[in-house]
Amino acid sequence: MDWHTRKVLAWCISNALEAEFCVEAPNEAIHKFGPPGNMNTDQGCQLTSFAWTGRLRRTGVRISMDGKGRFLNNIPIERLWRTLKYECVYLHAWETGSEASAGIRKWMTFYNQQRPHSALGGRPPAVVYWHENEINQPDEQVQRVA
Repeated sequence: MDWHTRKVLAWCISNALEAEFCVEAPNEAIHKFGPPGNMNTDQGCQLTSFAWTGRLRRTGVRISMDGKGRFLNNIPIERLWRTLKYECVYLHAWETGSEASAGIRKWMTFYNQQRPHSALGGRPPAVVYWHENEINQPDEQVQRVA
């Protein structure tokens, strides 16, 4: 998630606590949008693994991990998960992981491209994200989209 605009850059789901699956989302985000300057996470086992930290270090990303009990640092992502659960997950009884993934993918597209966000003046996250990046980095943005 881009913290400034609340745009979800990449996501994945898993029913296991393996670290390797966690690396899929940053790989996708880095491929599509380039490496972030900083990656903030909690200290979960997947996010302290060599698979996760090694991937970030190889791309030059500064790793920031919240201290124990510092849930306040992750408020934007915790709000996203709460919203996803109440607006999507709890409303469906998916039978398979594929169904869940398809349903969440549809909701994430809605969240990024259509759902108004109060912290963004009622605009969806993707609108603000692309507007900010076109103003601040026009050449880099064209290169990433191409």
